[in-house]
Order: sequence, then structure tokens, then C-alpha cells
Amino acid sequence: MLVKVNDSCIACGACESICDAVFSIEDKAVVNESAVADNVDGVKEAADACPVAAIEIE
Repeated sequence: MLVKVNDSCIACGACESICDAVFSIEDKAVVNESAVADNVDGVKEAADACPVAAIEIE
């Protein structure tokens, strides 16, 4: 699974609060790629919760 955060990210922190093993907030959300495989459900939940649909899953 490939997870990206696009430029529409507003750094609201929703993804980090749902799945802090994968997402952290700097200027925008940053993905910890090494943690994605162990947190697939959390990544999907965070993507669904993103208010600006900035999390892209491939």
C-alpha cells in the first residue's frame, strides 16, 4: 500500500490523532512509510476522516 499526502493538507491533525504510528504533523502531514503495513486499518480510517481528502491510498 502506498500512502501519500497531497498539497491540500491543512495540517489539522485528524490523521495523527487516529493513527499516530503512521502520520505526524509538520508543515503538513508526513507519512512514516515503514509503519503503513502494520497499520492498514488506521490509515484507511485516517483517510476517511481527512476533512480535505488529502490522504491518497494506492
